[in-house]
Amino acid sequence: MNNGGATWCRRAALVGLGCLAVVVLAAMPAGAANGNVSKTAAIEQLDVVRHSIDETLALVKAGHAGEAFAQAKAGYLQHFELVEIPLRVADPGLTADAETKFAEIRGLISTGASTAAVRDNIIELRRLVDDAERKLTDTGLSAPAVVAGQSFMIIFREGLEAVLLLSALLGYLEAAKASQYRKPIMTGMAAAVVATVVTFVLLRAVLSALPFGREVLEAVVAIAAVAVLFYVSFWLIARLEQKRWLEFLRTRVWSAVSAGSTTALMLVGFTAIYREGFETALFYQALVTFGHGLAPWIMLGLALGLVALAIVSYAIFKLGRRIPIKTFLTTAVALLMATSVAFLGNAVRSLQEADVLRLTTLHGWPRAPIFLAQAVGYWPSVQTIVAQAVLAAVYLSGALYVFLIRPRLQRGAAAVPARSA
Repeated sequence: MNNGGATWCRRAALVGLGCLAVVVLAAMPAGAANGNVSKTAAIEQLDVVRHSIDETLALVKAGHAGEAFAQAKAGYLQHFELVEIPLRVADPGLTADAETKFAEIRGLISTGASTAAVRDNIIELRRLVDDAERKLTDTGLSAPAVVAGQSFMIIFREGLEAVLLLSALLGYLEAAKASQYRKPIMTGMAAAVVATVVTFVLLRAVLSALPFGREVLEAVVAIAAVAVLFYVSFWLIARLEQKRWLEFLRTRVWSAVSAGSTTALMLVGFTAIYREGFETALFYQALVTFGHGLAPWIMLGLALGLVALAIVSYAIFKLGRRIPIKTFLTTAVALLMATSVAFLGNAVRSLQEADVLRLTTLHGWPRAPIFLAQAVGYWPSVQTIVAQAVLAAVYLSGALYVFLIRPRLQRGAAAVPARSA
């Protein structure tokens, strides 16, 4: 080829590359061409990435491997690559992990791997996408305030009930002129507090060792916490149960005092407190599980709750003050109801991420920042919203019956004999 032909070929190649560059730059969102992608824009892209991941899994399940590969490729190249620009600055390691996971999923689809293998990797990718959003999102003020309030209310409510039990038992010993047996009961109660901390640690260790996915275990813990919170939420039911529980403990105290058994009295003190302690350990396990990035605020709420509990205990035992127990417990129960609704929303989402429950996204519904979303359990899908609405409706119905309908029925039943008389 002569020099003129070679020159013409070089010019044609340069023109072609220039046209290709123009096309690529035109297809890229504003700001991406010069590497300037804001965190807000990246978070918006993450929502699109999540939708692409869900579509990929659905196509794999339907047997459309070619379309699934194209969807996975587009989700990465057209959207997640934009997220990488600010994410690489915030956490290079997380960026590399996400890149690798995207590539692994495309490789599995292209080689005809099993649906289960693709599904397991997509579950891990969903977790990485959530971690990426946390890296790009400020905690703000709302989410820390919510989790600190939840933490405060859990320890204060459970601790207040324990203080009331202790007050009643010690008062019973004093009335029975058996104050010399206070020390064994106090020793048993102190052991229960230590056992509560050990229970929390063991729960985390056991859950980490179980051969299940993290999302499934998170959901199990949250559902267990919701079940217990549901049981203790209605203050009237809890109060009646408390009377039966206190009568049982007094019987145990009387038997131990009659026999002069120090061990039995220690067991009474341990039993009285550890029931509250186990509930507390379970609730905090669920709170920490869904409190990614908010652990300092959970600890702050715990510390403030312990301080408030110490003040109330001093007022009861040292000053002999009568405090508005009913008001405290009613307020605490109302807030714990809201906490259980948040736990349920998070539990449903964990099952969706683990592909145990179906995910039907509510497109057009506003998304909350991820820290606030995990604090209140708000995730815009049909399954999470319906589950939370049903639980809230049950709580509302129960409150209407306890506070309005039942008192009216009782007043009506009391009026009938009076009219007859």
